[in-house]
This record gives sequence, structure tokens and C-alpha cells, in this order.
Amino acid sequence: MSVQLNYQTQGSGEDVILVHGLFGDLDNLKTLAQTLETDYRVTRIDVPNHGQSPHWDMMDYHSLAQSLVSLLDELGATKAHLIGHSMGGKIVLATALLYPERVASVVAADIAPVPYAPRHQRVFAALTSLPLDGSVDRKEALNHLLARGVDDATAQFLLKSFRRAESGFSWRMNLDGLIASYDGIIGWPFSNDSYHGPTLFIRGDESDYVTAEHKDAILTQFPKVQLKSIGGAGHWLHAQKPSIFNRLVKNFLDSQRPELHG
Repeated sequence: MSVQLNYQTQGSGEDVILVHGLFGDLDNLKTLAQTLETDYRVTRIDVPNHGQSPHWDMMDYHSLAQSLVSLLDELGATKAHLIGHSMGGKIVLATALLYPERVASVVAADIAPVPYAPRHQRVFAALTSLPLDGSVDRKEALNHLLARGVDDATAQFLLKSFRRAESGFSWRMNLDGLIASYDGIIGWPFSNDSYHGPTLFIRGDESDYVTAEHKDAILTQFPKVQLKSIGGAGHWLHAQKPSIFNRLVKNFLDSQRPELHG
């Protein structure tokens, strides 16, 4: 399946692909891209059903991995370093398991290669109950999300996808497609596969997305792994502690370039 993802590329050098999480877009990892672009060709993507990429009725990790490989073909890249946050972390991990010959290394930010229990029902309920007929402006949309139990930081993040349409408002993300695909997004179908290339998992020590009970799954599927924690950071570690996060990622990528250590 050839998929024309929306993407932006900056810098030159070895290829790095940055993949955002659920409800996000290619701007989420922009500061990391700016850190890396001096030494790498960095491509930020909109995942299908997000930003300006195509809308899919259903999305799963096999097809999402295939879409990344199609992007590499389009870029003329034999292989790339893949970096993803949350759902984007699962996308890059899946790509490494399914297409190891196309992956130079992989970085997963605050996600483990395991199935998760549902945790976004409140967000979906708040988003689907928001009127889009023009009767609610951006400020009222924020109040609507807050009144339905969405925290302020998440609400502000979600409203980056809220835009004026020809009549009323719309979401840039394909909400119906995300809801239909949600069980697959929180799931993980690869328990018996393994990737033996360089791998880095970075977690926020205040987040419950990556815990001690996930270590066996990580080591089984990604045996050549480094595990790092960022103190004082939660799930949005790249936004909460950007300088530390960006340095960890760049040091990991640079460590694979022998010309920097000779």
C-alpha cells in the first residue's frame, strides 16, 4: 500500500524520521528536529488520520509500518533512524520488527511494546460531544473540554487540531477513524518478534506508561536496548524536559557514527 503522508524535511545527513503520538501532528517533535538537523536529514510526519495526512477508516501497526517504509522509498532512503512518542513509539517499534533491514536504530519515548488498557474514553467523549456547527468558538470549545474532565494541557493540545471550516468548525484529525481503530492502537500484536538493532527507550519517571513490569517485554523484543528515565517528567517528556530529551536522543544517534569517536 503506497501512502502519501504529509511530511516536512530539514537538514542533511543520515535519515531520521520523527513520529508523533495520538491526536498530535508533525509539529509535536519540532524542537527535536531542530536539535538534530545540523547532523541529520530529519523528516517529521503527520501519521494517517492526523494533520494533513490521508484519513483511513481503520489503522493498525502493520499498515502504519508499511506507510513509513513507503515514505523511506519516496525519500530515496535505504534505511533510517526512527523516533516516536507514545503511539508514534509503537509505530516505529512495529516498523523495526517488521522491516529491520530499513531501520538503522529506533527510539521509543514513553511507550512499551505491550497492549494497554483503554485510557482515552473521556477525551473521545469530550471531542465527539463538541458541536461543530459554528455555535461554539475556540474559547467555548476549551471550556467544553475542561467541563468534561479533560485537563488543561491536554485540552490545549487537542485544540491545535480544531479549525474553522466553510461552515462551523472541524477537526483536522479523523476522529471517526481514530475511534474505530482505538483497540488496535492500544493493542500490540508482535509478542514473538524481535529487532536486534540499536534501541533506546526513554521514559518519564512520573509516567505510568513504562513500568518495571514492562522490562521483560522490552528486553525480549528489543534485546540491544538502552533504558533511560527523565526525572520530573511525565508522559509528555519531550515537551516537559526538551533539553534533556533532545540531548539523550542526539547522543544515542551520534554514538552510532564511528567518525565522531575516532
